[in-house]
Amino acid sequence: MCEHLLYKKTGPTAVIQLHRPDKKNSLNSKLRQEIQELLEELAGDATTRVVIVTGGEEIFCAGADISEIQEATSAEATYNHAREFQLLFDQIEALPQPVIAAVSGYALGGGCELALACDFRIASESARFGLPEIKIGAFPGGGGTQRLPRLIGPAKAKEIILTGDPIGADEALSLGLVMKVVPKVRLLEEANTFAWRLASLPRLAMEASKMLINKSLETDLQSGLELEARCLGMLALTHDLKEGTLAFLEKRRPNFTGN
Repeated sequence: MCEHLLYKKTGPTAVIQLHRPDKKNSLNSKLRQEIQELLEELAGDATTRVVIVTGGEEIFCAGADISEIQEATSAEATYNHAREFQLLFDQIEALPQPVIAAVSGYALGGGCELALACDFRIASESARFGLPEIKIGAFPGGGGTQRLPRLIGPAKAKEIILTGDPIGADEALSLGLVMKVVPKVRLLEEANTFAWRLASLPRLAMEASKMLINKSLETDLQSGLELEARCLGMLALTHDLKEGTLAFLEKRRPNFTGN
C-alpha cells in the first residue's frame, strides 16, 4: 500500500498520481521509493501497455524535498542524493512501456526533471515548467542539464537553467517540451485518450522502438543501425508483425495480441 501515491489500472493503462499535497508533491525519499517499487512491478507486467504520471491540479510536483537537501551537508552526501534522483528518472526513461506525463500547475526542479524523463508530456493551460535551482546556489542535478538540451536544444536550455525562470504551457509547446496543451478539466481525458491509442498498437514493436530511440542518443549511427536491424529481425518471429502484414494485404483491421 502506497502512502504518497494513488495508483489505478484500467485495462492496459496505469495511472500513477503523486499524492503528497501538504508538501506540494515534493519528492522525498519515501515517495521516491514508492515510485521505484511500483515501476519495478510495471516493468514486468506485459498487460500494462502505457503508464500515465500525474500530480495535483495546482502542483504537478515541486521537486526535491528541501529539508533533505539541507541534510546533505557533504560532497559525498550531495552526490548520492543527486544519483538517487538520476537513477529514478533513468528507471522511468527505461520503462518498456511509453510513459505520459500529464502536467497541471507547477513542475519545478525535480518535478520538471520527472516530466523530462517521460516519453510524452501533455500540459494543462496552467502548467509551468521550471528549473529554479540556480536561485539557491545549485543547478538541476536530477538530469535537467542533460535531458533538457537534448529535448529543446542547448541555447534555450541554458536560458531556462541559468535564469531559473519558469515558462508557461504555450511556450513549452512552442519549444517542443510538451506535445499538447489542453484545458485543465480535460487534461486526464486527453492523456487517457492518447494512452489508449498507444495501447492499441503492437506491444513488442512499441517497446523496441522506444529502446532504439533512447539508444540513438548515446551511440554512433552505424552501431544504432545494426541494433535496429537486429531488433527488426527478432520482431519477424512475433504474432503481431505477421498479423499486421496479413491484415494489410487483406485490407482489414489487425488483431494485435501483444505477442
